[in-house]
Amino acid sequence: MSFDIVLIGASGLACIAYSLLIGRRASPGRTLVKAAAVGALAVLAYVRGAPTPLVVALILSTLGDAFLAGDPATWLPAGLSAFLLAHGSYIWLFLQDGGGRAALAAEPLRAVGVITAFAAGLMMLAWLWRELAAGMRATVAFYALALSAMVATSFTLPKILWPAMVGAVWFMISDALLAAELFKGLRSRLSGQAVWWLYYAAQGAMTYAYLR
Repeated sequence: MSFDIVLIGASGLACIAYSLLIGRRASPGRTLVKAAAVGALAVLAYVRGAPTPLVVALILSTLGDAFLAGDPATWLPAGLSAFLLAHGSYIWLFLQDGGGRAALAAEPLRAVGVITAFAAGLMMLAWLWRELAAGMRATVAFYALALSAMVATSFTLPKILWPAMVGAVWFMISDALLAAELFKGLRSRLSGQAVWWLYYAAQGAMTYAYLR
């Protein structure tokens, strides 16, 4: 059995195991299981020689997962910061490999995707604004901008990297559902599962795009 298969299996098992722990009290074990899901993908990307920005994004996402596995009242700012940096690394990756304005001009549908990504980010921010504490507004606004930019830049990628585009969209949907839980109180077992599986699928798709 190759090391790649071991890492993929470990990631998948950790993902399933964490899905069974959603809604339970925070604990070191729960944090470790959550972090292992994307952490194994980070190791896989590194050993396979994936682009540095992808490896960095996965490592930062693993840190964000660890922070958000704890009490949001304590660890939310740290989790947001880690994922903000992860989005920055994904933007770096997509700008590096994307076609920029030329890709948008050649295929106007891509430009529609870019506009939609930023519009969705602005609408999400406007919807959350009243519930955000004054000290969190600037952070969340900057995060929404970075998330939108990450999705937007993914639409400039060559078609062979299409899983990364899909993954970026899934990431945004997952974050929107998570924001509804954290700031609007719209929490349920189903929403928790949707947040987690969409998020893991997003990270998996973006990793797959560069390793297949």
